[in-house]
Amino acid sequence: MRNYLLTLRFLGTRYHGWQVQENAKSVQEEVQNAVEAIFGSREAVTGCSRTDSGVHANRYYCTLRTERVMDPFRLMGALNAKLPEDIGVLACKEVPEDFHPRYDAVSKQYVYRIVNGSGKDPFLWNRALFYHRPIDVDLLNRAAQDFVGTHDFTSFCANKVPVNENIRTVKQASVTRDGDVVLFTVEADGFLYNMVRIMAGTLLWINEGKRDADSIPAILDAHDRNRAGLTAPACGLYLNEVNYQGRDEG
Repeated sequence: MRNYLLTLRFLGTRYHGWQVQENAKSVQEEVQNAVEAIFGSREAVTGCSRTDSGVHANRYYCTLRTERVMDPFRLMGALNAKLPEDIGVLACKEVPEDFHPRYDAVSKQYVYRIVNGSGKDPFLWNRALFYHRPIDVDLLNRAAQDFVGTHDFTSFCANKVPVNENIRTVKQASVTRDGDVVLFTVEADGFLYNMVRIMAGTLLWINEGKRDADSIPAILDAHDRNRAGLTAPACGLYLNEVNYQGRDEG
């Protein structure tokens, strides 16, 4: 059995997330279709994470397990020839048979992109949140530090899951600016459903004065989704990187 690790980049606008769904187009289905077109059989493709509908990825990892043998460079080229234009393979390599793109991940990093200016950049349409109110980056960066550490993120989860099952460790969080683009970057050992988008929405509420700058610890302690901000739109969210720390990755 061969285990090929693919590093993907994709625009999620046309897709209902990574996971195959019965009545909706998904990134995983497109990858499986491309593999089937090459090998003539439906092979096992396993992703590193689920993504929400409309969410993008700068680097997404998945494994292709197959009895077929092909040079990784040739496989990458063949897949890129079959995949739609909004999904690309950046790298392909063979990894140990026991490597799992999800369970071997130590941490994941997401970036939420906001276009913060008076103009409208059509090249970023559906690839960022357009937000015209001035953003106080220093204020939000200080507030974001309260996410760092091990906490119960029930207040930042869209699903109703029992308290204490939503504990995650955030390794770093920051808000930075590059011209008109503001980036909220967060790395953690795992993420809950809509967690990053709710974190981003809460920071924007702090920017608008709807929440105090030091309110995040109290929101975390409340274990109440209603205490946090709105869920920011999916168009601004990117899976940016996955850390395997010593395991083979792309």
